Amino acid sequence: MRPNIEAFFDPATWTVSYVVYDEPNGHCAIIDPVLDYDPKSGRTKTASADKLMAFINEQRLTVSWIFETHAHADHLTAAHYLKEKLGGKTAIGDLIPAVQKVFKKLFNLETGFATDGSQFDHLFTDGEPFSVGKLSAKAIAAPGHTPADMAYQFDDAIFVGDTLFMPDVGTARADFPGGDARQLYRSIRKILDFPAETRLFMCHDYPPKDRPAQWQSTVAEERLHNIHVHDGVTEDEFLAMRTARDATLEAPVLLLPSIQLNVRAGQMPPPEDNGIVYFKIPVNVIGR
Repeated sequence: MRPNIEAFFDPATWTVSYVVYDEPNGHCAIIDPVLDYDPKSGRTKTASADKLMAFINEQRLTVSWIFETHAHADHLTAAHYLKEKLGGKTAIGDLIPAVQKVFKKLFNLETGFATDGSQFDHLFTDGEPFSVGKLSAKAIAAPGHTPADMAYQFDDAIFVGDTLFMPDVGTARADFPGGDARQLYRSIRKILDFPAETRLFMCHDYPPKDRPAQWQSTVAEERLHNIHVHDGVTEDEFLAMRTARDATLEAPVLLLPSIQLNVRAGQMPPPEDNGIVYFKIPVNVIGR
């Protein structure tokens, strides 16, 4: 059964969230929902997540899953907020403990912060099947951008997370802790081994000035036209390109708050003894 797909683009973070469902009055999965965050004031809002919720309520859908393709470094997840409002199980790749261990140390998180992925309801293994109502689906490990990246396949559609972008934008960076450009290349080639007509849905778009934001491509289009990893680009060539390019990139604007929330499946850090929740900012550690 082909999935119904509704996309929601957040221009503040260039993020695309999705509602994937079998039929009206049926079941759905939410992929990579955004919690709005103002870094100047530290305030969160739920306008982006509320758009997803309104659509789900209009279609009278039951939420089965809330998926993260990885622990994002560029936006805060609304997974916990939507779970409280709509139900469903939160899920991410089973290598998330490796990411949690790195960032527990970096941010000196509270002693009780578990690094076993237990903040999520389910940890997917590579190739693990699952269902969303009448839809059959599969998790596909896609490490490289981070160790725990996971893509999700529904029939002829794959939600690729931060691996591939639109052909004229290229591929994700691989210089975050645990990132690996060789792994990223191999993950991308695994995705591009699917049939040519397979639809690929991006988690982000950073469009050139001469086109609007887009987020759907195909295996054929990526193999022919992706500026970083089209057919004929070798692993060593990709590694050299990605390493040189990553050395020029600044840290994402929302890196520090987003990681602290996203490794917790969207739950806020525990309040301190004054009742206030804080995100930490390590000084002279991140970046170059």
